[in-house]
Amino acid sequence: MDFIKDKVVMITGGTGSFGKSMAKKLYSMQAGPSKIIVFSRDEYKQSVMRGEIGEAQGPYTMRYFVGDVRDKNRLMRAMSGVDVVLHAAAMKQVDTCEYNPTEACYTNIIGTQNVIECAINNKVKKVLFISTDKAVAPINLYGKTKAVAESLMVSSNVYTKKGTALSVVRYGNVLGSRGSVLEKFREQAEGSGIILITDKRMTRFWWTMGEALNFVIRALTEMMGGEVFVPKLKSSFVRELAIVVCPQCRIREVGARSGEKLHEILMTNHEAVRAYDLGWGYCINPDNNFFEMHRHQGQRVSDDFDYSSSGDALVLSEPAALEWLTEMINKVDGGVIWI
Repeated sequence: MDFIKDKVVMITGGTGSFGKSMAKKLYSMQAGPSKIIVFSRDEYKQSVMRGEIGEAQGPYTMRYFVGDVRDKNRLMRAMSGVDVVLHAAAMKQVDTCEYNPTEACYTNIIGTQNVIECAINNKVKKVLFISTDKAVAPINLYGKTKAVAESLMVSSNVYTKKGTALSVVRYGNVLGSRGSVLEKFREQAEGSGIILITDKRMTRFWWTMGEALNFVIRALTEMMGGEVFVPKLKSSFVRELAIVVCPQCRIREVGARSGEKLHEILMTNHEAVRAYDLGWGYCINPDNNFFEMHRHQGQRVSDDFDYSSSGDALVLSEPAALEWLTEMINKVDGGVIWI
């Protein structure tokens, strides 16, 4: 990971669960960056984060910039001298995006376009966009905005002339992140003792923040521009997570919410024809000839590859799923930031 030694790294949405954890991760590395810029619009969260890790690292290694990805002028100034951008800023709550559709588009789509243009103009070396499984065959506005943002990130390599490389990481639910279902289930267990699930058939991909950080850093190391990197994740029924959280609690089915899928997908069959198994994850090559298509070494996945949370990734046996989920939650509770 020498590529990041003495580099300047900017994290948009840097006070969120991912951004904060990534900042800690980067500063744990011996060959770490010379500076991390935490770019976010919440000055209070920046103040809290500064108190936790900023001052301990010295005055010249961590910088906190108040700003919004919607503000292109602010981004241009903030990105001056930056080598690497991790773009994690987004409106992420499905319900909030549905109720505030224009705001979701401004942040998730226009904001991403601003990040791309400012990175290219500032000659940033690498930009990695943090996406979601909800961007695949999307049925809600959040997923649709992230799908557009993915396409913008990939296709914008046509403008870079082998300068700035722009790629995507796409993954599922991070257990223990702010607003996660694990957090909600625990609140319900401690409150009413009744855990609410929308549909007993519902499945989801899960992993820990530590796993997510390691995968993003590996993708950042390997990326050449235009790829979508997808991790190898397991999935389970959501009700199995509820059982692990509180075995003695009642589980009540309340019906799926608007824009909520029964199952999530991390790769479509259309993408599978240009996807490769790299061992540590999958790489989906870009689907156009506008710029030089980079080919990673690996085994091409089968054309009928089924990478949905109800497919091959599903932990089929309930005892096995409960054991796996218990192990995952123990990592979260143990404060495991990386593995």
